[in-house]
Formats: sequence, C-alpha cells, structure tokens
Amino acid sequence: MKARDLSVLLAVILIIIMLVIPLPGWILSILILCNICLALIVILVSMNTQEALQFSIFPSLLLLLTLFRLGLNVSTTRSILSEADAGGVVDTFGSFVIGDNPLVGFVVFVILVIIQFLVITKGAERVSEVAARFTLDAMPGKQMSIDADLNAGLISEHQAKERREKVENEADFHGAMDGASKFVKGDAIAGIVIVLINVIFGLIIGMVQMDLSFQEAINTYMRLTVGDGLVSQIPALLIATATGIVVTRVTSTGNLGSDVTGQLLQYPKLLYIASGTIFLLGLTPINFFLTTILSGLLALSGYILLRQANEQDTSDVEEEEQTESSEMKSPENVVNLLNMDPIEFEFGYALIPLVDASQGGDLLDRVVMIRRQLAIELGVVVPVVRIRDNIQLNPNEYRLKIKGNEVAFGELLLDHYLAMTPDIDDDEIDGIETKEPAFGLPAKWVSEDIKDEAELSGYTVVDPPSVVSTHITEVIKNHAHTLLGRQETKQLVDHLKESYPILVEEVTPEPLAIGDVQKVLAKLLRENVSIRNLPIIFETLADFAKMTNDTELLGEYVRQALSSQITKQYVHDDMTLKVITLSGKIEKTIAENIQQTEHGNYLSIDPETQQSIIKTIHEEVEKLTLQEETAVILCSPAIRMYVKQLVDRFLPQVVVLSYNELEPTVQVQSVGVVNVA
Repeated sequence: MKARDLSVLLAVILIIIMLVIPLPGWILSILILCNICLALIVILVSMNTQEALQFSIFPSLLLLLTLFRLGLNVSTTRSILSEADAGGVVDTFGSFVIGDNPLVGFVVFVILVIIQFLVITKGAERVSEVAARFTLDAMPGKQMSIDADLNAGLISEHQAKERREKVENEADFHGAMDGASKFVKGDAIAGIVIVLINVIFGLIIGMVQMDLSFQEAINTYMRLTVGDGLVSQIPALLIATATGIVVTRVTSTGNLGSDVTGQLLQYPKLLYIASGTIFLLGLTPINFFLTTILSGLLALSGYILLRQANEQDTSDVEEEEQTESSEMKSPENVVNLLNMDPIEFEFGYALIPLVDASQGGDLLDRVVMIRRQLAIELGVVVPVVRIRDNIQLNPNEYRLKIKGNEVAFGELLLDHYLAMTPDIDDDEIDGIETKEPAFGLPAKWVSEDIKDEAELSGYTVVDPPSVVSTHITEVIKNHAHTLLGRQETKQLVDHLKESYPILVEEVTPEPLAIGDVQKVLAKLLRENVSIRNLPIIFETLADFAKMTNDTELLGEYVRQALSSQITKQYVHDDMTLKVITLSGKIEKTIAENIQQTEHGNYLSIDPETQQSIIKTIHEEVEKLTLQEETAVILCSPAIRMYVKQLVDRFLPQVVVLSYNELEPTVQVQSVGVVNVA
C-alpha cells in the first residue's frame, strides 16, 4: 500500500481515537494547527480549479474534515471541562481575542459564528440544492446535444463517450455536494452547541468543584471557550467558503483569481466613471485627500488597462493574419482537403428547419435512431452522417453522398405532406405530382388543409421529416456493403473477440486475412443479409476456410448456415413461399458455362442465351409484382451465386435463393418456371 493511502487510513483511525481517548494539550495544539492548514489548502485548491469536476473528491473530503473538526471539539471540550486547559494554541487564541474583556471576545466569536451559519453555510446549501436539481434536469438535453454533434461529425465516438461520462460525473458530483453541504450546516450548529456547553458547564465546574469565584470562572472558561471556538470556527469558515466556491464555479479557462480580475476589469472605461464619482465625493465633508488619491489610482488603472487592451487587439489581428497565411501555405492544409466523409447529407437553405432544433427540427435525432436501427437489422455500425447545408443546391433539394459519390437526391416541401398510393388515381385530391424518393412510388404533395381528405381517400400521408428519414435509411441499406471496409471489419472482429476469442483465432489472421473476412461480409450485405450473427458466420468460416479461400464460395457456405435467418426474412407466417424456379435445361446451361480460374470462378455464357434467360425472368417477375409478391428465384446451391451475378446486372431487386437456404418446414410454391427454347 502506498504511503499516501496509508496516511489517510491512519488519519481516520486518529479521529476515532480523539473521540474516545483523552489527548494531552501539546498533541491537541498540533492537531489544531493541522486542521487550519488543511482548511487553507482546501480553499486554495477550490479557488484554482477551472471546473467543479477537477475537485471531485471534495464531497467525501468535506465529510472527513467535518468529522476531524468535531473530534477536535470533543477532545478540547474534555480537556477544558476536566483540566481547564486545552493546549497553548487554544489559550493563545482566547487571550488574544478576549484581552481584558471576556464579554467583547464572546461577542466577536458569536458574530463569526452567525456569519458562517446564516450567510455562507445557508447560501452554499441552497446553491448546492439548486445546482443538483438543474444538473439532473439538464442531463437529457446534454445527451441529445452530444448525439447531435456525433451525427453531424463534429466529434468522434471516443469524444462522445468522454462527454457522456463527464455529464454523468457532473450529475453525480452535484448530487453528492447537495448532501455534503448538509454536513457544513450541521457542523456550524454543533459548534454553537459545544460553545454553550463549555460556558455553562465550565462555570458550574469552576464554581462548584474548583471553588473559583464567578469572575475567575468567567475569565478562565470564557477564555478557553472562545479560543476553542475560534480555532474550530476559522477552519470551518474556510471550508464553508470553499464549498460555496466549488458549487458556484462554472466551467472556464482560468482559475478564480484570473476570472475575477479578468471579468471585473474587462471594461476599463468604467473605471473612469468610478474615479469621477469618488472625486465628487471628496467635495463633500468626506476627506478630500483620501478620495483624491483613490480617484487618481482608479483613473490610472483604467488608462493602463485600456492601453493594454488596444495593444492586445492589434497583436491578435496580426497573429491571426500570420496564422491564416501560414496555414494556406502549409502542405498539411492541402492534405486535410483529401479527407472524405463516408456519408454526407446536403440540403438547400429552405430545408434548414429540418435540422435546426430551435425551429422544431428533429432530423439529427432521427439519424441517431437510423444508425441504431441499422445496427440491429444489418449488424453493422453505420458511420457518422455528415449533415450540412449547401447553397449551390435548390432551396428545397437535398442529396446523399456515399464516400464522395452522389447516390440519391430528392426534393421536399416542408409546408406540405406527401400522399402516396400505388393503386388509386384520385384526381379529386389536389396536389403537386411527384414520386416518393425511397421507393419511386407515385405521390402528391398536398397541403395541410386537405391532409385528412387524402387519408380518407386511401392515400398514405407522410410528413417531410419521415420522407427524408426513410430515404436515408434505404440508401444506407443499399450501400452498406460499400461502407464496410477493412477498418470497420476489424472493429467488428475485435468486438466478437471479446466474447469468442478462440473462434476468432481459428479464422483470422490465418487462414483468412481481415480483407477476406470483409469480402465475405460485404457479399452478404450486398444481398441484404444481416451480418449481426457473427458467431455463426465465423463458425462457418472456421469450418470451410481450410478447404478453400474463395470468398465467393465461402459466402455461399455462410448463407446456408444462416438458413433460419434468411427463411424468416422472406417467408410469411403461413410458412409458404411463392418462387420462380429454373428449368433443368437452364440450370445445366449455367453449370456448364462456369469458368474456373486461379483468381476465382465466373459465369461465361453467350449473349443470345443470356438475353433470352433475362427476358424470361423479367416476364415472370412482372407477374409476381402484379400479385404484390416479392420476386424470388429458387435454384440449386451450386449455381445460386452465378444466377445472382447474371440477374444482378438487369434486375438487382430480384432475390435469388438456393434450396439449402430455406428451412425444411417451408412450403415452396412455384408460380413460374424460367425456360428457353
């Protein structure tokens, strides 16, 4: 155990000893001086902290110091009443204050106690209570502000975590200070009670047991009582003041001394007004000589401060110009321009209310929910979405960029609602013709006064924030595979390693590198398969990676291992799935045209046959679409990924499954067969 830790434990044991065992006067004198030193250190530290959390141990320290001071009071009271002696320090303080008049000394002591109890202690207690309540009330707003800054790209995940911890620590600190301030109040009350006990029982003991006269008893016990009260109340006053300083301290860049002088003297011209006022007071019967000196000092201070302020402004401007010039010439300034945000959302100036919380905009909060939703649905941590306005866009226009490339755009009318319907063509509903940006459905922008009429007519009516949120969600889903790079994959692997270290070690770095794992995961995301179940994915990779390092083939093995998940994704509660199947001839043609190379396998089929297959598939897909069913092609496991490669070029929305990716309980209903002559 360190010496400093041991000293604190010994100090607590000493406090217990003081409460039980009588101590000689010289030891009491040493402990009293230590108490005063500790109080001085505490108040000096509180004045030099820039924010309350820098002195976070203060509530616990306040309890220990209060207990120490009360222990001293008990020991000195025992010595005063039993021996009429409490050490040289107490006797000296009492003699110095009382002098020849015990009553005057007692009055001075009473005034000191009143100042501490009614002014400083009561004020610190009230401020602690209010600060604790306001801090707790402000916690949700601060948390939302942190999330907003995180989504806007202003801070990193690590910085957001630190700020959240700071908000929690502030709440805990002010809550602890609210309770600790009660110790200060109780200590002040205890000091008053102890003084009364010393005076009353001192007189009784002196006159009854020691046969002292009333005057002698008053002189002896009043001197010791006032001395004991002073050596106790002075540290208590310092601690109470430190409590008030800590709980009223706001975050700043300097300590209390620099803040007081900096802010009190931040307007030098006001010193001239104060100087003139003091000088005018000198024209009255007040001492003209003293007021003139004070007035001159104030005017001189104002002149010096004003000149320093002007010189500082000039130097700041010159330094800023030099800094801007050097930054423009610096090669690092050009390098910083190469940074690219993974996801960017830009909007015209008319859409600023979407983002501005003061105007009721909640897009930042919606983006937070989108990131959480996609983490649950897809198993990926979506990067921070950079949100900013762009005056080059049309006022109502927005666009989405993925890694610097524009992938989607749209237009919003904030004072309208988007009314959508795939079936009804109701011309009676007046609106501006448009298309729903996420799915391309026919829609109309309708005003608020006909919103209810549109809903009664069968339209789905959505507000603009929901429209853009849905669009952002779908765009990120469709491009999740491009957002998952090696660095993001490494983070997922490290997270899995915390719970499954042996499993991860079997897969990476041998036989698969992080880049290989990333290709497998990206392949799954490309076809909208969630990678949240990483343990099963890595179990499969551990089983088959030793047989092949073809990431496309490994992806097929993983899909089969996720058959339960894929089944739930496409099969309804009745456990039936309507599919389009491939004829035996088509499957054989595809299987015979697979080319195997050292860099992987690919499908090489003649253009005429390819066009014929795609045409037939397109016809069958249209039939399913008219029935409002999801277009699913079912084929054998050996050719599934090649069929997907073929279809993906022309019909990317079509789902391709193999028989091994469906649970045995699924009832497959073939509604079409792809065949060519």
